[in-house]
Amino acid sequence: MKTETTIQGLTASLAPTRSSKKLIGFVPTMGNLHEGHLTLVREAKKLCDVVVVSIFVNPIQFGAGEDFDSYPRTLEQDSRLLADAGCDIIFAPSVEQMYGTQPRLTNISVSQITDDLCGKSRPGHFDGVAVVVTKLFNIVQPDYAFFGQKDYQQLAVIRQLVQDLNMPLEVIGVPIIRAEDGLALSSRNGYLTEQQRALAPTIYQLLKQAEQQLHEGQTLTQVLENISAQLTQAGFVVDYVEARQTNLQPIQQFDQNLVLFIAAKLGSTRLIDNLQIDFKT
Repeated sequence: MKTETTIQGLTASLAPTRSSKKLIGFVPTMGNLHEGHLTLVREAKKLCDVVVVSIFVNPIQFGAGEDFDSYPRTLEQDSRLLADAGCDIIFAPSVEQMYGTQPRLTNISVSQITDDLCGKSRPGHFDGVAVVVTKLFNIVQPDYAFFGQKDYQQLAVIRQLVQDLNMPLEVIGVPIIRAEDGLALSSRNGYLTEQQRALAPTIYQLLKQAEQQLHEGQTLTQVLENISAQLTQAGFVVDYVEARQTNLQPIQQFDQNLVLFIAAKLGSTRLIDNLQIDFKT
């Protein structure tokens, strides 16, 4: 496994792969890796000849008061995990390597699907994601890129970006990886205290409970209000509890497949999760 820190170095490392027409898989990360990230790498390895993993904490997707400075940087540990998972090349650029020293005058914005959910509570976040992902796709030029479905809205934004800009790659979404108690794996789980960590799986429990209630005929409004009330009672500060069609459009009719979304804080840690609910006809 190689580690490259410059665009030129990565391009040189990938040149033999390109010349031999082998498939390149790409997993963008911000490091501090967990089993969810490693699952993406293993899925990429199944489909592609060479797997590139980027480790870059992207400053422009963090808002004011968010955790950019404190976000864990664990490159040495990440490298060991990636070697075991079958990664071929780590791309770990500096901020200067990615953004240069001159002001950035170009922005990339995906409208409509970023207007609410995390887009509403984290203004500018998805613009920052769109810019860095576009840059990374241009640098790596992968055939396939792999993203986790925990960040469902982000995945939708990236798929839209690839479609609208005719990027020559396929985006593959990989199901959420969970701890044994149901908590969706996230680098931010490490911020939780022991007491908060014990409480955090409540989010997934309520999603599963809601799935059952919807199949039993409870109204969507009732179910969403119930989730919000129970989270608040348990000690969470609720950002949103929402339902959308699988394409993130508003629900048109109750018996269509939908996705339930939750974002809530435990202490200073913001947790997100989602569950797709299928209504068989």
